[in-house]
Amino acid sequence: MTISVPAPSMPGLEAMMDAAWPAPEREESDGWVLRAASGVTQRANSVWPREPEGETHEQHEALRAARLWYRSRRLPLILQVFDDPRSTGLNTVLDGEGFTRQAETLVMCRSSGANWADQPAARPAVTYPAVADPGVEISPDASDEWLALWWSVDGRGGPGQRETARRILAGCPSVYALVRSDDGAPAAVGRLAVPDAEATGDWGGLYCMATRPDARRRGHALRIMRALLHEGAARNLAGYWLLVTVANSGAQQLYAKAGFRETGRYLYRQERPKRHLTGC
Repeated sequence: MTISVPAPSMPGLEAMMDAAWPAPEREESDGWVLRAASGVTQRANSVWPREPEGETHEQHEALRAARLWYRSRRLPLILQVFDDPRSTGLNTVLDGEGFTRQAETLVMCRSSGANWADQPAARPAVTYPAVADPGVEISPDASDEWLALWWSVDGRGGPGQRETARRILAGCPSVYALVRSDDGAPAAVGRLAVPDAEATGDWGGLYCMATRPDARRRGHALRIMRALLHEGAARNLAGYWLLVTVANSGAQQLYAKAGFRETGRYLYRQERPKRHLTGC
């Protein structure tokens, strides 16, 4: 008999996500976590308001301090704000300051033991295989091939930015999966982040699911997911989370078939650049 483990609370999920994608530079101030990684990914270059509640004047003070911190690093001020009643007051302050809303993202979870019999699509959820897929290469480190494929699909920038991304990935214990196409070239990759068990309750996060554009719709992503779920089962993980943008309906369908359900969502709030008047 399988047992479905409830998804962690939203604060718990936030902490797991922060641990799974650690910024090289990090500072905590009055319940806010300031993160920087030379501009590589929004997640690693944004404020995580771990304690978003507070008086309006306190939030304005926190914004001022964060603005100076990011300005000294030549980075824009961006906040990762979760869709949570605790963030209502903060969103009101950010609206008043003219912060934009960007990249709305779903947080999806599944228990390792859930049978998901209530799946609306009436299809069996994707399960992990009893034995490993020999065609999927598993490694504890991101190889150059793995990193090159993922960066070619999701990366922004050149070799320097890619090496910063490697530092971010290496900041959390992980399992990396790679599958090749018939010609031997890497076709798809994925990552299972396994942060410290005491901080996450033995949950793992699926990240960096990427398939080479000319190799899509051939089942590669499904093989990667099944292989990572198998690795998670071997580590007795209680469940998994993943992140997918609201706009990516195709990936959402794949994850729903694998038993993932929306648990929360977040978006990025970015300060608008100030326009300076000039004489002409």
